[in-house]
Amino acid sequence: MDKSAHLHNPWKINHSEVTYENPWIQVHHHAILHPTGKPGIYGVVHFKNLAVGILPIDENGYTYLVGQFRFPLNAYSWEIPEGGSAIGESPLETAKRELLEECGLLASSWEQLLELHLSNSATDEKAIVYLAQGISLDIADPEDSEQLQIQKVHFNEVYQMVMQGEITDAITVAAILKYQLMKR
Repeated sequence: MDKSAHLHNPWKINHSEVTYENPWIQVHHHAILHPTGKPGIYGVVHFKNLAVGILPIDENGYTYLVGQFRFPLNAYSWEIPEGGSAIGESPLETAKRELLEECGLLASSWEQLLELHLSNSATDEKAIVYLAQGISLDIADPEDSEQLQIQKVHFNEVYQMVMQGEITDAITVAAILKYQLMKR
C-alpha cells in the first residue's frame, strides 16, 4: 500500500473562528472546501488536555473500576481510572497522580499500553493508556467536583462486562481488549 498518497491533506480551510472556549476545550467553526472541491463547514472540538487512562492489575488479577455519573451522557459509567494531562505535563506523572487520587493506589511498574484518538471525526482528543502493576494501597484524594465509587473487580469479570456492553467508555474498552490480547 502506498502510504505517501494518503499523507496529503485534501481539505482546504477558507476561514476559521473559535465559537466557544472554556478551560478544557475550544470549539472551532471552519468554512472549508471538501476534498471534492465543494464548499462546506466543519466543526472541530479541540481538547486542551491529553486524556490519560490507567489499567491497574494486581498480583491476583484484579483491577479497579471508577464509577461516576457522566454529565454529557446523562448516565452512570464504570471506567478504569482516567484524567486529563495538561500539555507539557508528563502523561506518566498524570497517570500516577490520577491512580493515587481516584483509587488510593500506587504502582511500582508502569508500561504504556496504547495510544488512541477518541471521536476523531469531530475532535482532536488523544488518549494514552498505561498498564500499572505492583499495586499497593495508599489514601485516595479525589477532586472536589468528583463523586466517585471504587470497585475492585477481577479482570476476567471486567472483560465480560466489556463484551456484554455494560462498560462503554472508549478508553476502558480499548484498554481491556488490548490487555486481554496481551494475556494470550
